[in-house]
Amino acid sequence: MQSETINELIPHRKPFLFVDKILSATKEEIVGIKVFEDSNEMLKASFPNHDFIPGMILIESMAQCGGAGIKLLGITDGLFGLANIEKAVFLKGAAYNKPMRYVIKNIRLSDKIIKQSGVVYMDEDAVLEATWTCIRLE
Repeated sequence: MQSETINELIPHRKPFLFVDKILSATKEEIVGIKVFEDSNEMLKASFPNHDFIPGMILIESMAQCGGAGIKLLGITDGLFGLANIEKAVFLKGAAYNKPMRYVIKNIRLSDKIIKQSGVVYMDEDAVLEATWTCIRLE
């Protein structure tokens, strides 16, 4: 699934669309990909002298990937927003121009609450582990 189809699943648009593809989606697990390009001046301004993607952007990207996967499955409808970051552990810096692979586990799925956890991988190395909750906004 490419970003054109993801546009039909979640409301985010460039420059705030942070998921490129959903590789697989089941009720148990969602796998997606995002490549953050170094030409994105908005993101690069956070660490101008380093090649690190801002951690909050990685968390938002995980939530977008998880949300797109849930919508793809048809489990819930409506507009959801990030409400709680229960845990976030940053393990190493994430570099631009490399695929970030998201492996997201669905913990709770309902019409009003989505709780997920996941790991972001760069190459085969984990760069971020997080658990979050999204709530239905409308």
